[in-house]
Amino acid sequence: MVVVVSQAQPWSAFLTLRQSPLTSSLPSSFRIPPRFSNRRWLTHRFTTQRVGSLNSRCSINTDVLTDISTDQEVRDDVATDDCGYTVPVLHLKSDILETDALNMLAKGTFVDTLLTTLPVLSEEEQNIIAATPAHPAGLYALYASWLAGNMVEQLWNFASPAAIALIHPSLLPVALMGFFAKLAVIVGGPLVGKLMDHFPRVPAYNCLSIVQTAAQMVSVGMIIHGHTLHPTSASSLLFRPWFIVLVLVGAVERLSGLALGVAVERDWVVLLAGTNRPVALAQANAVLSRINLLCEIVGAAVFGILLSKYEPVVCLKIAAGLMMGTLPIVVSLTWLTNKLSSGVLDRAVETCFSCSSPSSLKSENIVAVGLEAVKHGWFEYVRQPVLPASISYVLLYFNVVLAPGGLMTAFLTKQGLNPSIIGGFSGLCAFIGVAATFVSAKMVKHFGILKAGAAGLVFQALLLTTAVAVYWSGSLSQQTPIFFFLALVVLSRLGHMSYDVIGQQILQTGIPASKANLIGTTEVSVASLAESIMLGVAIIVNDVSHFGFLATISLVSVIGAACLYCRWLENPTDIQRTLFSFSPNI
Repeated sequence: MVVVVSQAQPWSAFLTLRQSPLTSSLPSSFRIPPRFSNRRWLTHRFTTQRVGSLNSRCSINTDVLTDISTDQEVRDDVATDDCGYTVPVLHLKSDILETDALNMLAKGTFVDTLLTTLPVLSEEEQNIIAATPAHPAGLYALYASWLAGNMVEQLWNFASPAAIALIHPSLLPVALMGFFAKLAVIVGGPLVGKLMDHFPRVPAYNCLSIVQTAAQMVSVGMIIHGHTLHPTSASSLLFRPWFIVLVLVGAVERLSGLALGVAVERDWVVLLAGTNRPVALAQANAVLSRINLLCEIVGAAVFGILLSKYEPVVCLKIAAGLMMGTLPIVVSLTWLTNKLSSGVLDRAVETCFSCSSPSSLKSENIVAVGLEAVKHGWFEYVRQPVLPASISYVLLYFNVVLAPGGLMTAFLTKQGLNPSIIGGFSGLCAFIGVAATFVSAKMVKHFGILKAGAAGLVFQALLLTTAVAVYWSGSLSQQTPIFFFLALVVLSRLGHMSYDVIGQQILQTGIPASKANLIGTTEVSVASLAESIMLGVAIIVNDVSHFGFLATISLVSVIGAACLYCRWLENPTDIQRTLFSFSPNI
């Protein structure tokens, strides 16, 4: 206990005397703060042995002790309380307390004035901020990096199956490669996402870019080797060593591309655009989707032109040269993105799994790590606050029939349509997807994120319902009804791609940054599983006459996605209101 003695003044109320419970010890000496005018050590007679378990503390709010009066240095500087403990007596001058208390009042008045004069942004100014990215220069560098890397990836996605199909006319080799690629995504997606959340962003991204390019180069070598052998049957082709290597590196390439896409679309763009800037984030997502779709169109067109003029081996060598030349550009632009954004990508990612240290990752068996990653990825995926929006996104992947793809192409071919019309249908779907990226940003601005997502799903469900009704009317044998059917499918892509962009923003907002890669890769794995299930059903009922059955299943999945999302929107939780509090139309 410390006794504070002061002259009786009103300002003595600023002194606070607090005594904590008795504990083990008290420091052997007290040092008066340097601001005191007379700095002295208290007598060393007040030692730890003398106070025993006494632990006292004197807190003076005004920090204005300026003088310590010690009339009798040896005898009167200590006092003994009723319990026999010796405590120091501090004699304070209160004139300083008066002056400093007045100063405190003056400071308090200044603070009150400052708080009352803070400016309040108008609604127009808030809208401008919401539409302005947090790091615009870094965002433009990210666009350039995404364009360079995506152009090569989309080129290879078209070149690989085309070059393999030229080795043997059977669809079995291409189908087998696609199956193992999806299997690798389903199994390895959570593990890769776990590693991406563990390691620093920029080095991990550049490392995966190198791995992807290396896998593409090995694939080019294997396919060129396959063109020199000319296998007689598809079964003999499947068991060749070069084809086995091709399947394995193809799975690695697809898994690396998945991780790179998730890192950019779920993590990096959020940091650069800003989570609490919904319009800017929607515009950034739209730009990334446009780049992706345009690269898909241009990549297929470029390799198709090359195949029409040169031999497949020459085209593959040109593609390999583009891959090698693009890699340093992607790495440099990735580094530039971080530099222009003031190092925002250097922010440490909090690990979201038990094995948070590299040493623990090394000491565990790789199989055990993989199984734990898959389990943890599913656990975090189910616990995410925007799970209904994610499940709606996954349900759309069951629609593999009422969309441009192999099954739709086979059906239209069976109907006797000209190949140019079939190609025009695929091209129109891609351009509608580009248009959807412009529409989605305006929808977010006018309706808010959540209602814009609902509008996209409902629009797609209505158009596909009409398209399936046209199919079951039995009039597709005529030219006008089938064109009307295709027009409905093309327009439905507007709603599909709108929700693809908007749903991605919902997930970006709702998923913590420390778990973005883990949950994102797990979601893609679930979507790949859904797509694989539908492809398995199509393999079982592989006759074109069963197209109506497959179309009905696809329609049910789209309607289910719209109903699930709207039900979630009608009953918002407190977490949902908190996450999307900046959305004006929640």
